[in-house]
Formats: sequence, C-alpha cells, structure tokens
Amino acid sequence: MSVLVGKAAPDFSVKAVKAGEVLEDFTLSQFKGKKYVVLFFYPLDFTFVCPTELHEFQAKLAEFEKLDAQVIGASTDSWFSHVAWLETPKKVGGIQGVQYPILSDFNKTIAADYDVLLPGGMALRGTFIIDKDGVVQSQVVNNLPLGRNIDETLRTLKALQFTEKHGEVCPAGWNEDAKSMKPTADGLKAYFGE
Repeated sequence: MSVLVGKAAPDFSVKAVKAGEVLEDFTLSQFKGKKYVVLFFYPLDFTFVCPTELHEFQAKLAEFEKLDAQVIGASTDSWFSHVAWLETPKKVGGIQGVQYPILSDFNKTIAADYDVLLPGGMALRGTFIIDKDGVVQSQVVNNLPLGRNIDETLRTLKALQFTEKHGEVCPAGWNEDAKSMKPTADGLKAYFGE
C-alpha cells in the first residue's frame, strides 16, 4: 500500500452528487489554496456500515466547515446509484439528508490513485486529510467491516491546524486546549515536567 502522507494528493475530475444534484467535472484542485479537504472512501452504496459513516460525517459537517474543511465522500458506484441512495430515507438504510458531495469513481481511477481499491472493484474505508496546499497530511485506512471514528478525523484536522498556526507539535491523545510541545529536546523535557 502506498503512503501518500507528505505527497501531493492525486487530483481528479469526475461526476459528483450533492444533495441529489449531479455536478459535472468535480475536482480536488478547486479547493487548493482555499480549503482543507477531508476525502473519505467507502465500499458501496446501499450497504450496512457505510450509511452510518455518511450520516456521522453529516452530523459533524458544521464542525468541519468551522475548520474551513470540505468533506467529500467517494465510492466506485455510479452517480445514478448515489442519487437513488440520497433519495432513500435514513430509517431504511438510505442517506437522505447528506449535504456534502459524493464522488462517483465509476472508472475506479481515484480509488486506485489513493491505493484503496480492492481487486473486486470497491474501495477500502480510506480517510485522507489534505491541507490547503493540496498535500496529504493524514491517511487512515480501515478494512471493510471496521467503521471509522469521525471524531478522530476532526481531532486530527484540529491538530494539523494547531501545528500550522503555532509551530508546536501535538503529543499522543492531544485535544484542543491540551498541552502541546516545542519540537525540541527541551520541549520534550518541558512537556514531561522536567
């Protein structure tokens, strides 16, 4: 598996669906210099763990937006499938109410570029945090039955923004208003209270 952290995020230009509307030529590069991007892949529409994740991203969408981040979902399904799933009520496994764009990686090129494509043609649960310069700063990939923790994605994005703003690093378990450290031997000693 490729590690994309520290590298330019692969660009794409595909159809996406947002709130039931099909968007032509949706690109990653449209956000470069403007927003952080949280790009997440999920295996398939109309499945089981997937709608729980998409609804959880929707529930936290305002928090991502406050952090100047664009959430983008992606699967190898067609845009027709995305539209149908968006029209299906939550109580029967649909994603009605999801407001962020969902990419149709029907040719499977994006999942391949991000190295989350399985031989059967669906994607693993990959989450990529991309900074405003278009560089991947975090990459987490789960196998199919393992749903991701959206709060951890938020925490990681906040940590990235903290380090960019303050030039300090975030130790294990760091959360907002927690102790950070200078990236030096003296900073480590100060962190541990010497």
